[in-house]
This record gives sequence, C-alpha cells and structure tokens, in this order.
Amino acid sequence: MNVKLNYLYRDNSNYKQYGFVVYSNSNNLSIEVIRDAIFKNLIEGEFFNAEKWGVPEVFFESNTKDDHEWHELEGVELSNDMPGPKEIDELLRRFVY
Repeated sequence: MNVKLNYLYRDNSNYKQYGFVVYSNSNNLSIEVIRDAIFKNLIEGEFFNAEKWGVPEVFFESNTKDDHEWHELEGVELSNDMPGPKEIDELLRRFVY
C-alpha cells in the first residue's frame, strides 16, 4: 500500500490551507515504522518545514504579518491513492543525518 501524508498550513490568524502527498512504499515498510520516524522529527511534536522535508508547501498566495514557515502534520496513513513520483524511503532518508 502507499503512504499518505496529510498536513496543513495554519497562519497566526488561524486561517488554514490543506495539503497531502502520497508516496509509494515499494519496500513495504510498516505504517508504525514510518509514523515513528516522522513523528520523532517533528518540531514540538506536530510541525515541520515543508521545504526541508521536500513536501509541497501550501502557503497562502499573499504574505502577511501572520505568516511563518511551519506546516502542521495532520496524520500519516496507508492509502490506495495513486502515488506521486517519490518513495516514502526518500522522505525518511531526510531524517538520517
């Protein structure tokens, strides 16, 4: 099964914009292993920098004083949705320094 990462951008006025990305999982990593690796690398247990993670940013079109650089993880799940061109391994390798 593929892996779906659900996330959002929430500005300081609480306006939200949602996004997701679907990764293929050719190595059949368990969802527990994937979640564990991702959640260990979140800022304050829920935030991440989309650019550093290689995930599409879902910022609003215009910048205001309420903007910041963090996105918020909503969840990680197995999915039958069609994957993009990336493997979940690619995302997880970003966390290994």
